[in-house]
Amino acid sequence: KGAVSRETVLEMARGARQALNADIAVSVSGIAGPAGGTPEKPVGFTWLGLVTPRGEWARHFIWDGDREQNKRYSCDAALQFVLDYLEGKLT
Repeated sequence: KGAVSRETVLEMARGARQALNADIAVSVSGIAGPAGGTPEKPVGFTWLGLVTPRGEWARHFIWDGDREQNKRYSCDAALQFVLDYLEGKLT
């Protein structure tokens, strides 16, 4: 599936949760740019993973900013992902 995939971000979050003995782990993998994109995975293509004792979730985005903006969008989305979990919005 490659480094930027649903499977990869979930495995990353599982590994982080286990290695850190954490309750919650979030992971991000993407193509921030300015280069590295392909037709299948363009610049801005990003996956986020969240693993908790209650389940595993992944979200996919395609950002349209420059490298710094794409990284900022990913960070904001990861924090929102955790907040959604803590507020009980994930099923």
